[in-house]
Amino acid sequence: MAKQIELLFENLEGKTVRISLDEPIEPTDPVAINAAMDQIILDNALTSSGGDLVTKKGARIVERNVTDIPLA
Repeated sequence: MAKQIELLFENLEGKTVRISLDEPIEPTDPVAINAAMDQIILDNALTSSGGDLVTKKGARIVERNVTDIPLA
């Protein structure tokens, strides 16, 4: 079961930009995540094809399960 933390931002064009990081530390610390996202925006640390990141939209943990299907 693979887990990722997704940080969701809005860029200058109003589109959602998703940054995914593998193997998040759990339990998550919402205060630290919020501060990190604020710092990314403040430092203009990342850009997107639609321009700078301008606001936070959310953060979430995403789990992905893969089950192989045996073929006869």
